[in-house]
Amino acid sequence: MRKIVFATLSIFLSITLLAQDSTKAVPKKKPVIDLSGRANDHLMFQFGWLGWKGAPDTIDTKGFHKSVNIYMMFDFPVKTNPKMSIGFGVGFGTDHMYFNKMYLGIKDQTNTLTIEDRSDTVYFKKYKLAVAWLEAPIELRYTKDPLNSNKSFKAALGIKVGTIFNAHTRATDFVDISGNTNPYTEKIASKRFFNKNRLCATARVGVGIFSLFGSYQVTQLFKENLAPKINPWTIGLQLSGL
Repeated sequence: MRKIVFATLSIFLSITLLAQDSTKAVPKKKPVIDLSGRANDHLMFQFGWLGWKGAPDTIDTKGFHKSVNIYMMFDFPVKTNPKMSIGFGVGFGTDHMYFNKMYLGIKDQTNTLTIEDRSDTVYFKKYKLAVAWLEAPIELRYTKDPLNSNKSFKAALGIKVGTIFNAHTRATDFVDISGNTNPYTEKIASKRFFNKNRLCATARVGVGIFSLFGSYQVTQLFKENLAPKINPWTIGLQLSGL
């Protein structure tokens, strides 16, 4: 009888230990997060302050220099970490630089770009250079709460590559040698002195649909040896969502 009781207890303890081991051996399944319907910056609108790194002191600027960009993006979550995703897309970027009594001969048939101070002769009261780019941005994104991205902390690092679409100067209110102002507007378009392509490094950080962004153009704005070595940069506000 004792042998039967002992054997029964031994079998029971063995089954209990095996059950514990099997319970430990089964890994816990991670909860599946459905991100198919989330909004994660598919539409991005940027408005920022434009600057020119490397511009010589002879270039006199004034006013609010701006960049206005809009992109349509696709977002692909990283399977191993739903807080991370890769975004890429296409859109337009535009830069607007304003000058004080200056002249830029972007269409002149000269060996180098003519940049002149005309404050002592004739000039335009309002004078700007506008450059438009067709661009493809790529981002590595982090979203703290991927299920509520429009209310979550976000950060992103990336690059954007672009090809020049248009470059022109626009001048209004001509001032003659006597100081008289004439309501005349002149627009001159040419891409002759500009690099055809550009590469920019980008970064942004924010909460919800609002972010601060920055970009730096790694490639020079103008062709080598034809104009000053200028690298545009921008900092500003981004509105994103959908």
